[in-house]
Amino acid sequence: MEVINNSDNVKSQMRKGILEYCILGILNKKDSYASSIITELKEAKMIVVEGTLYPLLIRQKNQGLLTYRWEESTQGPPRKYYSITEKGKAQLAEMDAVWNEMVETINLIRK
Repeated sequence: MEVINNSDNVKSQMRKGILEYCILGILNKKDSYASSIITELKEAKMIVVEGTLYPLLIRQKNQGLLTYRWEESTQGPPRKYYSITEKGKAQLAEMDAVWNEMVETINLIRK
């Protein structure tokens, strides 16, 4: 049986699946703007580019999970700060529960 080394593809697919969860988690800690969210994701080894992040932010905003406001910046143009809504916090709590259940299930299977 040939094993194909596609760990980068597997990692990429898994990241895409949990990126929205990570965004809500970041914004639950503090309001943030897109570049800062990208930096935090990169520091956590969840590599993402602006072209990936913006559609997710827009989708989450349209779902009522996020809101945003413009703030003046000392380093250039105003920044769009995103914040999590009450609906977003409820979604995050649900995602936390599902995540914990999945990890538990995987750990049981792997034992």
